[in-house]
Amino acid sequence: MTLSPFAGKPAPAQLLVDIPRLVSAYYTGQPDATISTQRVAFGTSGHRGNSFDLSFNEWHVLAISQAICLYRQAQGIDGPLFVGIDTHALSTPAGASALEVFAANGVETMIAQGDEYTPTPAVSHAIICYNRGRTSGLADGVVITPSHNPPESGGFKYNPPNGGPADTHVTKWIEAKANELLGNQLAGVKRISYERALKAATTHRHDYLNSYVADLANVIDMDIIRSANLRLGVDPLGGAGVRYWSAIADHYKLNLEVVNTEVDPTFRFMSVDWDGKIRMDPSSSHAMQGLIGLKERFDVAFACDPDHDRHGIVTPSGGLLAPNNYLAVSIDYLFQNRPHWRADAAVGKTVVSSGLIDRVAARLGRRLYEVPVGFKWFADGLFDGSLGFGGEESAGASFLRKDGSVWSTDKDGLIPGLLAAEMTSRTGRDPSQIFRGLTDELGEPFSVRVDAAATPAQKALLGKLSPQQVSSTQLAGEPIQQILSHAPGNEQAIGGLKVMTENGWFAARPSGTEDIYKIYAESFIGEDHLKRLVEEAQVLVDGAISPA
Repeated sequence: MTLSPFAGKPAPAQLLVDIPRLVSAYYTGQPDATISTQRVAFGTSGHRGNSFDLSFNEWHVLAISQAICLYRQAQGIDGPLFVGIDTHALSTPAGASALEVFAANGVETMIAQGDEYTPTPAVSHAIICYNRGRTSGLADGVVITPSHNPPESGGFKYNPPNGGPADTHVTKWIEAKANELLGNQLAGVKRISYERALKAATTHRHDYLNSYVADLANVIDMDIIRSANLRLGVDPLGGAGVRYWSAIADHYKLNLEVVNTEVDPTFRFMSVDWDGKIRMDPSSSHAMQGLIGLKERFDVAFACDPDHDRHGIVTPSGGLLAPNNYLAVSIDYLFQNRPHWRADAAVGKTVVSSGLIDRVAARLGRRLYEVPVGFKWFADGLFDGSLGFGGEESAGASFLRKDGSVWSTDKDGLIPGLLAAEMTSRTGRDPSQIFRGLTDELGEPFSVRVDAAATPAQKALLGKLSPQQVSSTQLAGEPIQQILSHAPGNEQAIGGLKVMTENGWFAARPSGTEDIYKIYAESFIGEDHLKRLVEEAQVLVDGAISPA
């Protein structure tokens, strides 16, 4: 991984996106449905792209919105559609385009009171609260966001009535229908003017902010945070929760400072990520330099990405805590401090999350539910309470209310931050100190993710590899104990391989957007062993995907 000379430094003017050009391209570009890069493509978190390369513009939004209307009709989903948008430049125009379609189709649509930006978890929370106790007239939702991606990006996610990210069979249906509409030059898309859509009888205002904030006491012990009077800091990174944090501080009388209240679609206040791009990633030490530099001012501090579904935790004793490490800390704390959760509530993790989580779950006597990458795999378990916690290595997590019922089934970046304040208040130790205690007892993980070149043909081979195709019996000096092509929690394909030994593992997956594959590796021995794991992983994978 080659660091950009801009990495960790304030964003220079030459990196800022030209917002007028970007928005103009949103309205003027016409994608060609016969070109794969210009088609609608739902990944693990919806459709993403940008208007400059015709991968996200008004045509895409109109087609996806109409496809969602048709999907709702086909499934008999006739309750309200909760809609949220984040602070990316393309999100507001995309929200307007979507509303024009939803209103024309007679969909009861819930948009934010005062045109407030709306975090992903607030939409998931709204869907779940509305549907509680209902068997018909169920609600679903849309979040218009490209998550932590650069300022020129746009994104569109659909959440079905369980409140979580849509499963693959849903997104494939919507994707196919949207591309059919694109191919037909939008024939079949119903649409009225934005002015008429705002005034339509089916368009309603919903107070996402206060509904979410007032309910937080049911998932986080706000009383103990208030009584401890910790100095708390938060950086919304210019995201959709920018006004939520001050509302939380006011409502619960917390000693919480919002260090940056600026919303600017260029995100010029960010420090540059490792590769020279502006990326609002709260798990990146390069992007988080602003808050890391303030760590001595606070007992604990946290940040979220633009749609507030990811978190970053900063402590005076350890700086930015790696996402995997904080997941382990959170799981260890929650399952010991939530007595009303089901005795059989499991721990959810993805196959590329830390093995420390496995060790924590075993010590707690909790079942481990290991799934492929994608938060959608946790939605049903969080919904019915069979999962107490679901987390993924990219700093996305959610967990149950204190009474063991569902809070959100999508990633929630706000509650992990508040949980850091709760655990610091209760234990007298910040999350970094708690992590040190865990590693003293269970071993210290050393982890890395690297990218390796791969042709499209090789990526296809990697995605279909079976354990039988790996002939090696040793990895980094240890016997191979297990080779996985399917996640043990739900037997779903992981789209690659995971190879495990007693003290280390690696997983290799093809990238969905670039001609590379990604290697995730972790060692409980040390940095030298980790380096050897990665080197041997590359040799093993390259041998398996090379022509005979």
